[in-house]
Amino acid sequence: MSMASPPTDRLPDFSGYHLDRADHLRADPAALAALMAHTQARWLCMEGFDPLLAEEGGLLWSEGPQGTQEASAILLGLHQDCPHFVLLEETGLEAPTFRSPRVMETLAVLNAQDMAIFGAVRSLMAWHGQHRFCGRCGAPTLLHRGGWGRRCSACEREHFPRVDPVVIMVAEHGGRALVGRQAAWPTGRYSALAGFLEPGETMEEAVARELWEEAGVRATRVHYVTSQPWPFPAQLMLACVAEVDSDLLNTDANELEHAMWVTPAEVLAALNGDPAAPFAAPPPYAVAHALLRHWAAGTGAGGR
Repeated sequence: MSMASPPTDRLPDFSGYHLDRADHLRADPAALAALMAHTQARWLCMEGFDPLLAEEGGLLWSEGPQGTQEASAILLGLHQDCPHFVLLEETGLEAPTFRSPRVMETLAVLNAQDMAIFGAVRSLMAWHGQHRFCGRCGAPTLLHRGGWGRRCSACEREHFPRVDPVVIMVAEHGGRALVGRQAAWPTGRYSALAGFLEPGETMEEAVARELWEEAGVRATRVHYVTSQPWPFPAQLMLACVAEVDSDLLNTDANELEHAMWVTPAEVLAALNGDPAAPFAAPPPYAVAHALLRHWAAGTGAGGR
């Protein structure tokens, strides 16, 4: 594998979390209580899994002490000594299968810092909703370490949030890139291919396996480009470009409805919203968007 420069001069969306995560305070009940009683404590306003917006378009926060709510308060971190929290609703907390139209509209107006906070909160909320009971003994679990863990009420086993690593890659051959689409996507939408890493597998091996399984092409070289936290529900996207030895496709119909090779000009046309482009590009907040732009700009294999 060879390393590549970042795809743009800005971090991918959902990254750049600017709060001090204050790990040293998470296991200190007295410190957490003091932070919750802070006169300038800020509390993120959520409606289910969707954030509420302030009039100016950013995340909406309430300020001041919220009483004794240690059992449901998640410490998001500190900014200039000001603690930031979100309250977790334990009842009915089940992550939606699909992103709501409302959250899609919200992503279009959030700045980078707000998007990073929302992404972390949404992933944490989804994890809490799926771990209300202990995987060892089945007893209920309770918030632990400032909301960054859960502890079993019976056997006291500790559980901590996890993210699922996913490779997302542009395969390239002869100056063209491979894009594919799933049947459930909006009409005309194509993107880079992607798949979850499996146990005992490196990132490079996962890229090669997914390209072979989904498109029938063999990777000869893999270049890492960038990564992105993805909060639907909690993945870490590992973006790569892979050189392959052939442009002959043998697609898995269970994974892809269609796949095709496209030129840099066609990719740029799609990314720029040209109605004459041969496909509709992934949205700007998706790392696939940055990855395709990175490749089309000439920083693919030929520029590394």
